[in-house]
Amino acid sequence: MTHPLFDLTGKVALVTGATHGLGMAMAAGLASAGAKLIINGNSSQEKIDNAVNEYRAKGFQAFGYKFNVTDEDQVTAAVEQIEQDHGPIDILINNAGIIKRTPLLEMSLADFEEVIKIDLTGVFTMTRPVARKMVERRQGKIINICSMMSELGRNSVGAYAAAKGGLKMLTKNMATEWAKYNVQVNGIGPGYFATSQTEPIRVDGHPFNDFIINRTPAAKWGDPDDLQGATIFLASKASDFVTGQIVYVDGGILATIGKPSNEV
Repeated sequence: MTHPLFDLTGKVALVTGATHGLGMAMAAGLASAGAKLIINGNSSQEKIDNAVNEYRAKGFQAFGYKFNVTDEDQVTAAVEQIEQDHGPIDILINNAGIIKRTPLLEMSLADFEEVIKIDLTGVFTMTRPVARKMVERRQGKIINICSMMSELGRNSVGAYAAAKGGLKMLTKNMATEWAKYNVQVNGIGPGYFATSQTEPIRVDGHPFNDFIINRTPAAKWGDPDDLQGATIFLASKASDFVTGQIVYVDGGILATIGKPSNEV
């Protein structure tokens, strides 16, 4: 039985970019606490349909909508349609994003701007029509998916770090402006997780795999399901007086200056 503070029964949760990976894990966590899932994607309707079927196979309520989070007209129309079909959006998770691994001196302006547009401006575009309705209702939960790159730099991810650093501060400012309307805005910053995208490098002897294992105090990659607790907490009544915070789910990476986990 779900504790009342964490019970999401009857809540409508819109999760962008939730057709695979960490977005799917977080959405499944919300559904396990009782929420109805509204899944967004933009790459293909087939991918959305497959994801919805996967959620439903687990016994979850799930519905898919294809739209581009950077297109204001599409977003506004989609929000209206979702609320007409399913009722007010109670929870919004801004998870859609991209990364381009290119050193800054070699990166084209077009690629830099594309990352900023999707990872930062897209959150602004996606959130406003949802937040306006939350403000009117005096209730809502918004979770922006940040990154350890909201705090740290790394070779070849300058555009992504710029976007995620900006997203951290956008989250704090959204929280500042909307707290008086009982709308809480927080972020989650995932560490390094075992997903299908990281599978090729998660092998013994691979330099990056060894780096993550040694650099993480927990000495392992995260399981995507490890994100569910923080997601449910920030989406539920349990976090009603928590706003403007970024919860880093990283196995302790940001807690240390970097003594490898395999050293005594």
